[in-house]
Amino acid sequence: MNTISMLRTGALTLSLLATSVIAAVSPQEADQLGSTLTPLGAQKEGNADGSIPAWTGGLKPGAAPVDAKGFLGNPFKDEKPLFTITAANAEQYKDKLTPGQLAMFKRYADSYRIPVYKSERTAAAPEDIYAVAKKSAVTTELTDGGNGLRNFAEIRYYPFPIPKSGVEVYWNHTNRYRGGNMLRQAAQAAPQVNGSYSIVEYDDELSYPQNMEGIDPQQAANLLYFYKQQITAPSRLAGNVVLIHETIDQVKEPRLAWVYNAGQRRVRRAPQIAYDGPGSGADGMRTADNTDLMNGAPDRYDWKLIGKKEIYIPYNNYKLWSPEVKYTDIIKPGHINQDLTRYELHRVWHVKATLKPGERHIYATRDMYFDEDTWQLAEVDHYDGRGQLWRVGEGYTVQDYERGATGYAMMGIYDLIAGRYNVLAMTNEASHAPMYGKQTRMNDFTPAALRNAGVR
Repeated sequence: MNTISMLRTGALTLSLLATSVIAAVSPQEADQLGSTLTPLGAQKEGNADGSIPAWTGGLKPGAAPVDAKGFLGNPFKDEKPLFTITAANAEQYKDKLTPGQLAMFKRYADSYRIPVYKSERTAAAPEDIYAVAKKSAVTTELTDGGNGLRNFAEIRYYPFPIPKSGVEVYWNHTNRYRGGNMLRQAAQAAPQVNGSYSIVEYDDELSYPQNMEGIDPQQAANLLYFYKQQITAPSRLAGNVVLIHETIDQVKEPRLAWVYNAGQRRVRRAPQIAYDGPGSGADGMRTADNTDLMNGAPDRYDWKLIGKKEIYIPYNNYKLWSPEVKYTDIIKPGHINQDLTRYELHRVWHVKATLKPGERHIYATRDMYFDEDTWQLAEVDHYDGRGQLWRVGEGYTVQDYERGATGYAMMGIYDLIAGRYNVLAMTNEASHAPMYGKQTRMNDFTPAALRNAGVR
């Protein structure tokens, strides 16, 4: 009888623990959204000394002029840095810098700098997205192990605006609002140590099941988005196309990916476009899951929520995003031109992902800092299997005030050992700014459609 009682008690304990992991927050907790918290879950008040202001609604449409090609103007074009952090004074600010940023100062002591500007809490989203976040807070749950989402198929954004674990913070990043369906011309480069580089240009398209015609609702239930990328330059790569069906629970249903090789005129499955498979067109300087600083399944890592802290992160990088700036202005030896960047003091969620025993990935630890206002990753330090800091990821945030969406002006993955880096998602020299709102069809995102997309 004692044995049976112990087993029942143990089973009940495990059941309660499992419930505590997967349960959504209570309606009372969710009522904080839009009151003491912002509608997306950040602390609404500023910090003690006022260096981080209170959130008052973010940037609104019309915050700056938009040019004829759709590029957004800089609402802060006349602001000057409050101060600049260099290798000479970095020690003074180390409590508000990441280990990766401090390592960049050591690696590039003569050129790396962080210009710090007044903090501006520009994050904003449409009212219907705020409503979705509040609904998600009380309905969405983690599946067992945290590898998927339950009760999320009709919601789609910000599953955990009041997170209780590190993996929930990550799910907010992967499911943040990005403006809906998007078409974009973009570019990337992987400079050599001496700064020489070749530009890889591509057109990419992002589409969501909720904004798509002809999709089976059952198929859509475990799909987060569809992504298609076609390389347009250089000529040796032009015509190659990648297609991804991004699933939510990638343990239950792995990411589906295909490539069309223009030279071979063949479509093939591409399981390597996941985890630490090589990033497309990056010359080995990033992994497939380094796009968006991190993307894809969380299942290979144990996730630890360390807490919140205040650090200097790239923010409101409209100058870096400007079409008046050319790629030659941006790309320099070792790192991008830091004089074009803008950093601000913000609160971040600090999350550490550690590779599970028996799992494989070239990054044994990913030390991550998520902006509290947007849930977008701002800084990531990547450690190898020996515990050595290897690569530093920075996302140069901008707020699209016309549609209430946060994105990156570009991203950089800096290899401290090789002295090289990959800068990706640049749009400065595109013929038009990213375009939103296109109604798409499921037939445009099938393997059979790849051959037509890749004709050159």
